[in-house]
Amino acid sequence: MMLSPTLSAAAVAVVVGAMAFWSNPRRRINRAFFTGSLHVAVWLACLGMALTDKVHGQTWLRTTTAVGALIPFHLWFVKEALVGGHQTTRILFVRSAGWFVSCALLAGITMTEWFVTKQSSREATGFGWGYHLYTVGIIAVYAALSFQTLRQSRQQVGVNRLELQIVLIGGSLAAVAVILLMGLRAVLAIPSLILLQPLVILTFYTGMVVAITTSRIFDARQILLVAARKTGLLVSVTVVVYFLDALLKNVLPESIALVATVAVALWFAGALSHWLDQVFHSYPEATAARQAAFAVTRRETRVDKLEAAFGNVLKGWGQSELALVMSGAKGALSGGGFALPDDGTVLRAMQQLRWATPERLARERPTPDRQTLLRFLTEQGLGVLVLAEGPSLTTLIGVGVAASRRPFTYPQVTQLQELASIIENALERAHFSVKAQRAEQLATVGLMGASLAHEIRNPLVSIKAFVQLLPQHYQDPVFREKFFHLIGDEVMRIDRLTEQLLDLASPRVYSSQLVSINTVLNSTLELVTAKADDKHIKFLTDFQALPDEVYTDPSAAKQVILNLCFNAIQALEGRSGERWVKLSTSKVDKGVEVLMEDSGPGIAPEIRPRLFQPFQSTKSSGFGLGLAICNDILTGLDATITVDPAVPGRGATFRLVFPCQA
Repeated sequence: MMLSPTLSAAAVAVVVGAMAFWSNPRRRINRAFFTGSLHVAVWLACLGMALTDKVHGQTWLRTTTAVGALIPFHLWFVKEALVGGHQTTRILFVRSAGWFVSCALLAGITMTEWFVTKQSSREATGFGWGYHLYTVGIIAVYAALSFQTLRQSRQQVGVNRLELQIVLIGGSLAAVAVILLMGLRAVLAIPSLILLQPLVILTFYTGMVVAITTSRIFDARQILLVAARKTGLLVSVTVVVYFLDALLKNVLPESIALVATVAVALWFAGALSHWLDQVFHSYPEATAARQAAFAVTRRETRVDKLEAAFGNVLKGWGQSELALVMSGAKGALSGGGFALPDDGTVLRAMQQLRWATPERLARERPTPDRQTLLRFLTEQGLGVLVLAEGPSLTTLIGVGVAASRRPFTYPQVTQLQELASIIENALERAHFSVKAQRAEQLATVGLMGASLAHEIRNPLVSIKAFVQLLPQHYQDPVFREKFFHLIGDEVMRIDRLTEQLLDLASPRVYSSQLVSINTVLNSTLELVTAKADDKHIKFLTDFQALPDEVYTDPSAAKQVILNLCFNAIQALEGRSGERWVKLSTSKVDKGVEVLMEDSGPGIAPEIRPRLFQPFQSTKSSGFGLGLAICNDILTGLDATITVDPAVPGRGATFRLVFPCQA
C-alpha cells in the first residue's frame, strides 16, 4: 500500500522536526520546531484523510481547517523562541493567551454549519459565510503575526534578526500561498488545487527549519535576491529557447535548429548571468578581496609581511577591526600576536569542522572540544574562523565580529575559505623559501669551512712561532713590542672572521639599513680569498661608487655575494688559462650597481630564461636553489639581480642594484 502525497509529506515533516531536535535538543528553537513539525504533520494527515475518506470527508475537512487555524499560534511560539531570551515556558504561555483565543475562535467556526453547509457533497462543496469569515480571520492573524515579527526583527541584532527575517518571509509566503490556493479553489471550483497545499507547506516549512537549525547561517535578503536572480534567468532563457526554436524550425532542418537553439541559449544564459550579477551586486566584496589577496602574493615574499598584508585584506572584506592569520606545523600555530592553547583542543575541533562561527557552535550539539572552541572565538572577539591545510603547513584564518554586528553567513564563509586557500598557498611558499634560504645559508657556511680553517691557521702559526721565541728574546724591548702588536692584530683577525661566520650562519629576519656596500663587499671577500687562492683563482676589485651608501641588510647582501662568489669559483675549477672573478661598483639611477663577472664558460642559453627559478642548476651536486633564493632575498630588500646576455668568449656577468633610498 502506497502512502498518499499528503501522508508522505506528513512523514517528511516529522523527520525534519526530529532532525532539528536531534541536532541540538538544548536549544529552545529546535524544540519549538520539533513540536511545530508534529503540528504540521497532523494537519497534513487530516488533509490526507479529508481527500481520501469518502464517508467522513467533510468531518476531516473541518478537522483539517481547525488544526490549520492553530498553526499561527505555533508560529508565534517559534518566533518567541528566537527573541524570548531566557523567559520560562509558563511566562510564554501567559503571553500567548490572546493568540490562542483568536486561533481557537477561528478553529471553532470550522465546526459549525456556517462553515460548510448541510447541502455540501464531495462533488460540490457548499461554503457558508463562516468559511469566508474564517479566511478573512486567518489572513488577519497571519498579517498581525507578520507585523509583530517585522517590528521585533528591527529591534534585534545579529543572528536573531536574520532568523526572524527567515521566519517572517517563509511563514508569510507559505500562508499567502495556501490562502491563495483556497481562494482559487472556491472561485474556480477546482477541487484538485487543494492537493498543492501539502507541497507548498512542506517546501516553505522545511526551508525555514533548515535555514534556522542547520550549521549554515543564511541572510533572508540574500536568499530572496538569489531566488529572484535564478527565477529571472530561468524564465528568460525558457522564453528565448521557446521562440527561437519555433522560429528556426521554419527555416532549418530540425536537428540543425536544435543545435543552433542550444548554442544560442548557452550564450544567452552566460551573458544574462553576468549582467544579473552586476545588477544584483552578487558579493562584490568577495571579488575585491580575492583580487587584493592575489596582489599581495605577487608583491610580498616574507612571512611577516604576508601575514600583515593579508590581515588588512581580511579586515576590509569582513568590515572588522580584527583579523587573524596563524600558521605552523604539527599543531604549533601562531601569528599576529595570537597563539593557540597548548592542549590542541581548538585545532582538533577545527580539523573536524573546517570552519566555525559562534552561531554555528550555538546551533549544533555541544561537545567539550566545541565548547572550548566557542570560548576561544568569544575571548578573541572572532566572528568566523576557517582552517586551510597544505602538504606541510596548517593555517587558521579568522575575522573579528563585523562593525554591523551581523553574523557571517554561509556564502561569506565559502568566500573566506577561498581566501584562506590563497593565503595558505602563499604562506606555504614563503615558509618553504625561508627553509630553503636557511639550507642554502648553511651550505654556504659549509663551503667556507676549509677557507676559514686556512685563514685562522695562518695567524695561529705566527702566534705559535712568537710564543716559542718569547723565552729567548723576552729581554729584547723591540721583540716584545712587535710580539704584543702581532698577538693583538692576529687575534682580532681571527675574531673578525669568526664573527662574520657566526653572523652568516645565524637565522634572522632581514631588515634594510644604511650601509656602505663597498665595506660589505670587502668583508665578504675576506671569507672567500683563501679558497680562491687555493684554487689559483684571482679576485679583482674596482670599487668606483662614491658615495656608496645603500639601504640593505648587510648579512643578506653578504649571503648573496658569497653565493655568487662560490658559484663563480666552482665554474672556474678545472678550466685552463687565466682564471679570475672581478667585483666592481658604480653609481646608477637611484642606486649602486654591483657588477660581478668571471672568466668562466658562461651560462648555457637553455638555462638562462629559467635561471632564477628553483631547481635550475648546471652543477652535478646541489638542488639549484641558490640563485632563486638570492632573487627572493633581494626582492624582499627592494634590490634586483639580473644577468647579461651571453657573449662568445665571455663568462657570466651578474648585475645587482641596491637602492640608495629607504
